Amino acid sequence: MPLMTWKDDMSVGISSIDEQHKKLVNMINELSDGMKIGKGREVLGTILDELIDYTAKHFKYEEELFDKTHYLDAFNHKKEHADLVKRVLDIQAKYKAGALTLSLEVMDFLKDWLVKHIMGSDKKYSSHLCAQGVK
Repeated sequence: MPLMTWKDDMSVGISSIDEQHKKLVNMINELSDGMKIGKGREVLGTILDELIDYTAKHFKYEEELFDKTHYLDAFNHKKEHADLVKRVLDIQAKYKAGALTLSLEVMDFLKDWLVKHIMGSDKKYSSHLCAQGVK
């Protein structure tokens, strides 16, 4: 059973962003599944690295849209992105140093953050970006 399931109410109404969010959900599920079946640290480390890299690309995409369309709440949204990046890089560093294992607590943090972020902050920009013709 996957840790997360994409639901239609998670859609921000912008297909390019929804597809990126779906990929993030799938990547978190892949990491969770790998942890549950006891995949080795190296494999899990690679999946974690890919998740972090893809998240950075996704945030960059959103932030470029904010700048291009003059989104008024861009500063606060970018701060949320920066805060998550800092936390996840800390998790990655501790994991690579052997000081942290990928636990249900870590996976729940990633899942909860993504769901809350999409359902909260990302939903706030939806009407603005849609009005600017972003698809």
